Amino acid sequence: MKQILEFEKPIVNLKEKIVELKKISRDSEIDLTEEIKTLETRLSTLEDDIYSNLRPWNRVQMARHQERPTTLDYVERLFTDFTEFHGDRFYGDDEAIVAGVAFYKTKPVTVIGHQRGKATKENIRRNFGMPHPEGYRKALRHMKQAEKFNRPIVSFIDTKGAYPGKAAEERGQSEAIAKNLVEMAGLTVPVVCIVIGEGGSGGALGLGVGDHIHMLENSTYSVISPEGAAALLWKDASLAQKAAETMKITSYDLQEFGVIDTIIPEPKGGAHRNMEKQAENIDLVLEQSLKTLGSYTEEELLEKRWEKYKQIGDYAESE
Repeated sequence: MKQILEFEKPIVNLKEKIVELKKISRDSEIDLTEEIKTLETRLSTLEDDIYSNLRPWNRVQMARHQERPTTLDYVERLFTDFTEFHGDRFYGDDEAIVAGVAFYKTKPVTVIGHQRGKATKENIRRNFGMPHPEGYRKALRHMKQAEKFNRPIVSFIDTKGAYPGKAAEERGQSEAIAKNLVEMAGLTVPVVCIVIGEGGSGGALGLGVGDHIHMLENSTYSVISPEGAAALLWKDASLAQKAAETMKITSYDLQEFGVIDTIIPEPKGGAHRNMEKQAENIDLVLEQSLKTLGSYTEEELLEKRWEKYKQIGDYAESE
C-alpha cells in the first residue's frame, strides 16, 4: 500500500473521483467528458497550489517518504560498472553505508552513501540507514583510496543520524565521525555531497564535508530531528511540527545561510513520483560540479574548501 501524506489527501481524493467518473463513463452510455476535464483542471491547480507552498514539516515528511529513492537507486541511474566493497578492516561491515568504485561518464569515481531500506526487512538489515562506527570507517577507507588514485568522491547523504546504541558507542562512534570530519577536510580530491533525504546531525556530517554541497528540494539537513528538538526544548516530542517551522532545516533555508550550494529541483509530488527525472536533475548538477572542481589544482581545491567553511555561520575573532 502506497504511503499517503496528510497534506496530499485532497489530491488523492480528487484523483479517486476522476478514476471513478472514467469508470462510469466506460461502463455506461453516459458522456462525462466535460466533468472529467473540469476535475482534471482542478486537480492540476490543486497540485500546483499544494506542492508550491509546502511548509517545513511537509518537506520533513517528503524526505522521510518510504518510497523515496535511496543511494543505490541513484547509483543505478547515474553510474556504470559500480563495484561495491565491504568492511572497514577493523571490525566488520555496516550495510547502512554503501561504498564502491564506478564510472561517471567514463570517468572513475568513488561513490559513498547512506543506505536505508524501503520495506521492514531491508530496513532492519540496513539499520534504518543509521550507521555504526564501522560504517564511517569503511567510508573513510574508500575516501583515502580515492585520494591515492586521484578519483573524485561523490557522497549521498540520507540518514536520521548515526546509530546511538550502546554497541556503537563502545566501538567509538564519536571518534569515527570526528576522524571523518578531519580527514575529509584535507582530502586532495574533489568531494561532492548530495543530501537526498534526511541529513541528520553528526551522522550526516560524517559523509558531508565537501567542496560542493547540494540538496534535493524536499530534503532536510539539521543538527537534530524536529522530534528531538521538541523533546529538548518543550519536553514534548509531539511538537515536532512546531520545531520544524523554527529550525530552518529546508534546502531553501540552508541555501540562504550559505550552507549548501545548489537546490536540486524535484518532480511535482517528490522524488519518488519520477525517479528517472530526479536522477536527470541530479546528473545536471553533478556533472557541472565535477567539471568545475576538476579544473582546480590541489592547492586551489583545499584553499577554496577552507574559504567555504569559514564563511558558514557567524563568529568573531578575539585579540
